[in-house]
Amino acid sequence: MKLRYLTLWIVALLLSFYSNGQNGSRKNQPKVSSIDFKHWKVTLPIGAPTDVGYPEIMNYGNDESLKKYMYNDSSDGSVVFYAFPGATTSNSSHSRCELREQMEPGQNTPNWTFAQGGRMKGTLAMGAISKDSKGNYHKTIIMQIHGRLTEAQRILIGQKDNNAPPVLKISWEDGKVFVRTKVLKDTNTSDKAILTVDAWRDEAPYVFKQAVGFDKFTLEVKVSDGRLEVILNNNESVVFSGFHKQKWGVFENYFKAGNYLQTTDAEAFAKVKYYALEVLH
Repeated sequence: MKLRYLTLWIVALLLSFYSNGQNGSRKNQPKVSSIDFKHWKVTLPIGAPTDVGYPEIMNYGNDESLKKYMYNDSSDGSVVFYAFPGATTSNSSHSRCELREQMEPGQNTPNWTFAQGGRMKGTLAMGAISKDSKGNYHKTIIMQIHGRLTEAQRILIGQKDNNAPPVLKISWEDGKVFVRTKVLKDTNTSDKAILTVDAWRDEAPYVFKQAVGFDKFTLEVKVSDGRLEVILNNNESVVFSGFHKQKWGVFENYFKAGNYLQTTDAEAFAKVKYYALEVLH
């Protein structure tokens, strides 16, 4: 009987050592992001600028054009988006390393309307960001909803591209989260003029009370007919609805997420880390 108990004790001890060894090895393994980038393309602060979409974006960790600007941080499982003043899009003076939603992988159409609705949720953190000459942190846009003209709308107003204003811009500013939406400059704007960028202006920003600093936080954006809601850390929420959001229903839209640096200071930079990102329609 004693021999039996001794044998069982030895077996249990060996299993304990094995289990601890396995746990230790798992703790030392690099962490890998679980974000699915199939329905995204990324714009880089290089080239004219450079866009990388599906299927190439799925291999971002090994893509030579990507891995300096969009890469894994194996210490925490995040994907880092690195931006600095560089190449800009035709409708902006600021550079970015930013994702653009593509409902059809590799294609910029179709998009969605407020009536169709959508939801984007991300867990992220400010990894590092530069300061200006006065010692204040630069700011960067971390999420957007961007409008887009249909071909019929573009032709109607004689515009060369399909660009429409961003109805939502969420930015990191000195450790706090700022939310800006668009409103019409004139509530009597015609159905044709409403399609132009100049018909809209930024509303005064809403600033979430909770400071996020350089800590990890969660943002959720919910869109439905005539309504837009932004939620910080599943706790604090702001809703935009009514006349202006009903009027916005004329546009198609797409989600954006990443790092859209809002400065042209020569030595500026920002690194935004995404731990999770999902979109539902």
